[in-house]
Amino acid sequence: MPQPEITRRPRFRADLPQLNLTSSVFADGARLPRLYTADGENVSPPLTWGEPPAGTVTFALVCDDPESQPGGFVHWLVWNMKADRRALEENVPKVAEPAEFRQGQNALGNIGYSGPRPPPGKTHRYVFRLYALDSSLDPPTKALPAEVERAIAGHILAEGRLMGLYQRQHA
Repeated sequence: MPQPEITRRPRFRADLPQLNLTSSVFADGARLPRLYTADGENVSPPLTWGEPPAGTVTFALVCDDPESQPGGFVHWLVWNMKADRRALEENVPKVAEPAEFRQGQNALGNIGYSGPRPPPGKTHRYVFRLYALDSSLDPPTKALPAEVERAIAGHILAEGRLMGLYQRQHA
């Protein structure tokens, strides 16, 4: 099976307005609970965020592991969340087109969230990046990470970042 195209994530930019991205199950820089990993139930964690800047049309979310393979390992892609949305619930269904937004392929080639599973004994960072965008996106159904990231480029009005850590104890 061909590997999804790897690309650089849009960089977190301090010059953009910041969105307050949080989770009720882990703090920024804290350990992700096992439930949200491939060693647990592999469900997406709940996320919430604050008010976006004027002109926001949609939100997009990219979660990746920058310590993984060169270019990172994308765990989750979500886009076209409406501007009035302020949260993603726990355990978002793993389908390309839920009723209110779209999801693309993660680095495993699956649709939806795929939780952390780093090599045993190594701590990896899992970075959730939320983007407030000035337009909706139109990448193909089951889009690859690079397709969504190309669509995001040039449309970012604000961004938020939340980072969790995870280390497997054994194989």
